[in-house]
Amino acid sequence: MNQVITPTAAPVQNADRAVAMGRQVLEIEAAAVAALARRLGREFRAAVTLILESRGRVVVSGIGKSGHIARKLAATFASTGTPAYFVHAAEAIHGDLGMITRDDVLIAISNSGENDELLTIVPLVKRLGGKLIAITGNESSSLANEADIHLDARVDQEACPLNLAPTASTTAALALGDALAVALLDARGFGAEDFARSHPGGALGRKLLTHVGDVMQAEVPTLAQDVPVPAALAAMTKGGMGMVVVLDAAANITGIFTDGDLRRAMERLGDLRETPVSAVMTSNPRSIGARRLAVEAVEMMEACKINQLLVKDDAGLLCGALNMHDLFQAKVV
Repeated sequence: MNQVITPTAAPVQNADRAVAMGRQVLEIEAAAVAALARRLGREFRAAVTLILESRGRVVVSGIGKSGHIARKLAATFASTGTPAYFVHAAEAIHGDLGMITRDDVLIAISNSGENDELLTIVPLVKRLGGKLIAITGNESSSLANEADIHLDARVDQEACPLNLAPTASTTAALALGDALAVALLDARGFGAEDFARSHPGGALGRKLLTHVGDVMQAEVPTLAQDVPVPAALAAMTKGGMGMVVVLDAAANITGIFTDGDLRRAMERLGDLRETPVSAVMTSNPRSIGARRLAVEAVEMMEACKINQLLVKDDAGLLCGALNMHDLFQAKVV
């Protein structure tokens, strides 16, 4: 018979200690980032200017935990308008150094500033003509001294209780790199649509790149104002959209007639056989331009608590309609 072993619960005091330790880590790392903000100044401005004026790309490099931070920062730069890629410092001295050109800016990350692999490739990059931005925790280090610009990421202590494992120092380097990427984003005038073009495959890309005209239904049932309700009901049924648009003689939108309008009219008036649709329609219905983002249509429909939304062209005339199902299908919602 297999014995079932039931795990015992951790003592309460151990659980309390774990929470206290977690809070301490967050407080130490938050303090490290806050200290960075107070130190930011001339060198940071110079780093932004250097990258903006560069004709090449940003190459981010590091080893160990700093290497993981470097890889993430390269991805952040690339997705926010600054072409960038990651080069592993150890691989660089075995051939990948050829990926770096004289027009590039190398961002080298090392808390100690004494990493052997980085210090091997830095003179070669500088001899090539490339520029170096160093992010270190030691402004007197070899890497800081070799750099064209040094960004000080020093921390008072690691969040590790042994003060050994890279924790606060890697958080500081990551935050400093993010600050640099966002400052560059702002300086380039990089907007939401630019960001979406870097993320076309995800939900964000769909929301920021999909326009109303891309998902609307172009064939919309319409009729004149003097048409009786039974004819409007037939047109609504045939159109399959749960509504029909009412137009005047100049094709301007005057109203919309929906299933809800029909129910309310029947409760109020009873016999609708001779009633013109203009007497029971919803006047001045909500509409949106075809060039607007589909996500804006979602926001309008949710705010107004409506299921259909008319779409106008640049001349203000009806060119289509949306319902929530269209937006669900387009995965905008």
